[in-house]
Amino acid sequence: MGGTFGTRCGLPAVLLCLAALLCANLLLYFYLDALYQDTNPLSAHTQCPLRHFKVGTMTTCTPWLQCLEIRAEVRRVKLIGQGAVKKVYLSEWRGQKVALSILSSEQYTDDFLHGLSMLCVLQSAHVVTLVGACEEDGVFVTEYHPLGSALTLDATLAQDRYRWRNSWHTRLQLAIDYVAFLAYLHSSPVGIRVMCDSNDLHKTLSQFLLASDMRLLANDLDALPEVERGRRGVKCGHHELTGNFVAPEQLWPYGQDVQFSDGAMPGYDEKTDIWKIPDVTRFLLGNVLGSDVIHFHLFQIYTECKRKEPHMRPTALEVLSVYRSVYDSMIESQSQRVRDML
Repeated sequence: MGGTFGTRCGLPAVLLCLAALLCANLLLYFYLDALYQDTNPLSAHTQCPLRHFKVGTMTTCTPWLQCLEIRAEVRRVKLIGQGAVKKVYLSEWRGQKVALSILSSEQYTDDFLHGLSMLCVLQSAHVVTLVGACEEDGVFVTEYHPLGSALTLDATLAQDRYRWRNSWHTRLQLAIDYVAFLAYLHSSPVGIRVMCDSNDLHKTLSQFLLASDMRLLANDLDALPEVERGRRGVKCGHHELTGNFVAPEQLWPYGQDVQFSDGAMPGYDEKTDIWKIPDVTRFLLGNVLGSDVIHFHLFQIYTECKRKEPHMRPTALEVLSVYRSVYDSMIESQSQRVRDML
């Protein structure tokens, strides 16, 4: 009698638990579908006319700030970064936080102005928003991103407020952002450009900002020489490069017995950027659940990127296509698992 009564009482409870589980899975499915269906959200760049900007809490687009406006309205708060070419200050403009970059030394004027010119002509969803510039003062203003460079990725995702974003979805999207920038750079409005400030992993990651929505934005554009077909190619600096991170064609080809000479060093092209993609991707993916599966799916394209002959490597656009395909297949597999549980 008691056993029968217990069975009758337990059965509805089991059904309620099953119903709750199904509802939870259904909500999860719709949440994932809504959250990850668009890997290319609309950027503020595409919402404003040419030479205009909108940052922070702004609701309307404003023309780029000029010298008089920068001098009168941009107030420095504190130094947040410093390199050979420029110093960067967290600053304030009409209640908006911005980053003010100032030329560090006149000997780097050409590098500074090159970076500013690239920032102007490459404004897009891949590049930090330009707020204004004053060449005669050696300053320019960009949108402020408090998380800093991509070097902070692991530390940022370890914080309580961002820990829920520490997933393969977020990290693979960052890798997609990186490759998408290279694809844009290699077919830019101002020709084929090579990312020369990328001689090691640390330096490469420092060229990108980590936005609060966990997207990657190119920020430091001081060294983007143009590849002109039929010419000698480009060279990233005038000193000998070493290590496994740089592409083979960037290494001195005449052996240790021959002293390095900048004049004798052959030039190279944008395929040096392709060689570095697997190494940057491994850092961005980290060791989260699912990253090993992604590496497995990307193994073939990694191998192609690491081909010794530059002309045998894929283009950035071809790599991007593979990355997006892997992202979509991972999302579909995850969604299918949820549907199977319903």
